Amino acid sequence: MSRIGKLPITVPAGVQVELEGKNVKVKGPKGSMEFEHSALVDVKKEENNIIITRSSDAKNVRALHGTTRALIQNMITGVHTGFQKILQIEGVGYRAEKSGNDVIIHVGFSHPVVVNPPEGITFEVDEKAKTITINGYDKQVVGQIASEIRKLRPPEPYKGKGIRYSDERVRRKPGKSAKVGA
Repeated sequence: MSRIGKLPITVPAGVQVELEGKNVKVKGPKGSMEFEHSALVDVKKEENNIIITRSSDAKNVRALHGTTRALIQNMITGVHTGFQKILQIEGVGYRAEKSGNDVIIHVGFSHPVVVNPPEGITFEVDEKAKTITINGYDKQVVGQIASEIRKLRPPEPYKGKGIRYSDERVRRKPGKSAKVGA
């Protein structure tokens, strides 16, 4: 039995889960999401728990069992509390500013880069701490947007300049050694 898939999902107060055939609809204070699961797994609702079972012990069905449970858990967590990623900007002259809903990022290009948030995503910018906080109810979209912003200027290993995740450690390399004696 899958260690992840066999765990029941507890539905918190304020979140509604509807099961219609292979569709799972989750609605909460932050938003609503839909997911269509495979016919090889079965999703049932018992009181305020959701239980996922599988049809066989084939390898691909076992993989779907845990994955389906994790996706539904992420949907419930997202519409109830939401997800966030924090990006740190390091470097002389590197900065970010908020303009309406958009974020304008200055990271050494000849032009500023404007990032528009998709639906369900909000940005918070702390100009003093040089951080960008990405909030949303869809874990995949929050991670994707954070990755795209980081890709603008990934941290480099010599001076550490660039955009990094707040919990990311950048391994620093020593620079060139000075010549000794000529």
